[in-house]
Amino acid sequence: MSVTFHTDLGDLKIEVFCEAVPKTAENFLALCASGYYDNVLIHRNIKGFIFQLGDPTGTGKGGNSIWGEPFEDEIRPALRHNSRGVVSMANSGPGTNGSQFFVTYGSHPHLDGRNTIFGRVIAGEETLDTLEAVEVDMKGRPRKEIRVKGVTVHANPIADASEE
Repeated sequence: MSVTFHTDLGDLKIEVFCEAVPKTAENFLALCASGYYDNVLIHRNIKGFIFQLGDPTGTGKGGNSIWGEPFEDEIRPALRHNSRGVVSMANSGPGTNGSQFFVTYGSHPHLDGRNTIFGRVIAGEETLDTLEAVEVDMKGRPRKEIRVKGVTVHANPIADASEE
């Protein structure tokens, strides 16, 4: 299962770990398919660490799950923040997942056990490099807006299963 985020700076194709983290995958894929992430800002970008998006308000303080309330973590010891391109839910503590997520620029084991990993970047390394080099302000916000233009869902086994 994969999706492609089309950003102002290029495309990022993400493999989604549907079997390992089914609730997180369901939320993410439903948000992608509904257009929720279309025109959303990349609101946080810290070189060597992560970039974050998924908040329709653009502030880093908004966003909801498909259930309209936060949902529980799906921490899996086998899934680690051990490389560039790990895709993980952003949260404000245990059980506070909504729509925001981040992508790592490197290995960050201090995040293991704190954030639900639900995918990895499988294409778009050049876009990741370009994003990491973007100039940001003191709060890690890109000085020039970077938006998601749209999301392509390549196959959605959750929707396919519900149609049977």
